[in-house]
Amino acid sequence: MNKDKLNNAAEYALQALKNAGAEKAKATVFGGSTTEFNIDGGEFSLMRTIFNEGLGVDVITGGRKGAASTNAIDRESIDGVVADAMTAAESGEPDPAWDIAPYAEPRDFPGGVLEFDKDALFDAVRKLKDDIAKGWPNILIEQLIASYHRDYSVKMNSNGVCYTGESGRYEVGLMFSAHEGDKASSFFGSGVRFTDPTQPLIDMGSIRADLDAVAKQVDPRTFEGKFDGTLVLTPAMFGEFIYLAMGNFTSDGVIIEGTSPWKDKLGKQVADPRLNVRVAPLDPAIVCAERVTGDLFVSEDYDFIKDGVLQCFPLSLYASNKTGFDRAKNSSGALIVPAGDRSLDEIIAGIDKGLLLGRFSGGQPGTNGDFSGVAKNSFLIENGKVTDAVSEIMINGNLADVLMNLRGISRERVADGGTVLPYAAFDGVTVTGK
Repeated sequence: MNKDKLNNAAEYALQALKNAGAEKAKATVFGGSTTEFNIDGGEFSLMRTIFNEGLGVDVITGGRKGAASTNAIDRESIDGVVADAMTAAESGEPDPAWDIAPYAEPRDFPGGVLEFDKDALFDAVRKLKDDIAKGWPNILIEQLIASYHRDYSVKMNSNGVCYTGESGRYEVGLMFSAHEGDKASSFFGSGVRFTDPTQPLIDMGSIRADLDAVAKQVDPRTFEGKFDGTLVLTPAMFGEFIYLAMGNFTSDGVIIEGTSPWKDKLGKQVADPRLNVRVAPLDPAIVCAERVTGDLFVSEDYDFIKDGVLQCFPLSLYASNKTGFDRAKNSSGALIVPAGDRSLDEIIAGIDKGLLLGRFSGGQPGTNGDFSGVAKNSFLIENGKVTDAVSEIMINGNLADVLMNLRGISRERVADGGTVLPYAAFDGVTVTGK
């Protein structure tokens, strides 16, 4: 990775945009490498190193915005992407809300681990493979990808902003299923991001819990009937539901268009008072997270929901200018939810009828928050106990209502390098079998 080459490409692109007539411009150049090896069907199968680099530019002229990108940073390619961005701007509609970040002092943001320990990563994956074979003999690793990522970026705009950053991180993602004779579970995925490859992978993130769950899903029960009950979300699913709420109720489009049921809820109760959601890329538990937003502001942590009260709309600079609301202090997905005061077992012990949801397959909720989809890799909760794995059944409810009907948040939390989340239980969900 040639950092001088990347810096020079960004400078050339920014100057080319100005020469082409851009009134305001932004250029982001990135480069790096990914070294990975795979396990397929339980056996090591591939090792390779992939190098990548690219450029993205944004231009504003006459109140019109254009953007273009390329995966090459030679001058001919840069000239081409600049011309494409200017053409896109010329065909756009003028809008005074388009803008770029104001000047700030140049900064560099190093992060993670910048030396790749290939032997340590290989040993960690081999140990994980052995741990799974011994602890969960009915689990088949359908695919496992272990990788080390080294990245560098330079981000500039015509107001004089210049941020650089270099980072290194490890990632492991695995897809697996359980098998007994001619029976098999549904597939499931688990993954982590980390900086120390000498630590046991089996204890990272939710890998152990996910293996435990899938190992029990070989012969699921077919549920018949229907009930209104409690939905217990694994940490990963809890994160997905929070992201759904953010997208459905507080994203650029719905706030600009005024279609969100939360459009008038800023500073008001939108969830149970026990719910706190922080978006915190600077938290030490988050690995190599965002340090500069997409609009080229230095990232800061912020509260999304505090004591059940909506604190902000996580808007881009454009949406902020369009609506008058503050822009988001970061554009990451680094969710942090504090632990609750009860264990998962204690929460489940108080549930008569419910579902422990491991995976959800459904479309985007409706404008009002109504959702419906198929529960997969899930277990029934009956009379205070997790009982049988169930084959695919339907769940539906209203996302806004669910957030107000919190039953409990667990003391246990899962940190996977990208989020830190507990289990969460919500009432008011309908479960429908065959």
